[in-house]
Amino acid sequence: MENKLEKIQLDAYKPLRELVTDNIRHAILQGSFPPGMRLMELQLASEIGVSRTPVREAIRALELEGLVVMIPRRGAYVANISIKDINEVYEVRTALEVLAAGLAAERIDDDELEEMERILVAMTPLTPENDMDKLVVSDTKFHDIIYNASRNGRLISIVNNLREQINSIRGGSMGYPGRLAEMMDEHRAIVDAIAQRDADAAQQAVRTHMENAERTLLKTIEENSLADEAKQAKEKDNQNG
Repeated sequence: MENKLEKIQLDAYKPLRELVTDNIRHAILQGSFPPGMRLMELQLASEIGVSRTPVREAIRALELEGLVVMIPRRGAYVANISIKDINEVYEVRTALEVLAAGLAAERIDDDELEEMERILVAMTPLTPENDMDKLVVSDTKFHDIIYNASRNGRLISIVNNLREQINSIRGGSMGYPGRLAEMMDEHRAIVDAIAQRDADAAQQAVRTHMENAERTLLKTIEENSLADEAKQAKEKDNQNG
């Protein structure tokens, strides 16, 4: 297994097991760990610089997200995440986000609007630093405010049931060149529409945000796949030569 993970930088705002989970999840979604690759706890622990316990916990968490499959007597393997899987998650998430945004525009209170503004301000310096872990946390909080502001308990319950699947692909598109700046503009459009109590504009802003995120994620996967194919072809040529 080549070195494709970063050493963990301990950060007080997240437990170690979550940092390890984020690290491995990122490697899977970026294509560094291809479908079918076996995840060896000892090797992962050594590469990340932690004990086997948080790695084991991370693998279990990623199994719940559908990113890892456990095969009896064989171990843990990277799951084959199909384009169909991604399309289905985004179809459901977009429907929920659009509904929540329309309701939030009608029902949000001033404190929630202020919190959304604070999150945008806090995310701004993280963008040029490409601090993905903190950006994903902030992005999750941003969207959670919209869900809660919908005042629809059943909608919130459905979102919570799908949270693992949503989180498994949430940050997959953020690393694409230019995506973070685009995402910040989209967040601003969502906040402005909700603040103006314009349900139609809020729904359209969210729909645009979801469509752009899905398109960028698929583009990232495609480009990583092409890069892997080119690398494999080059290695084969070198062996034959």
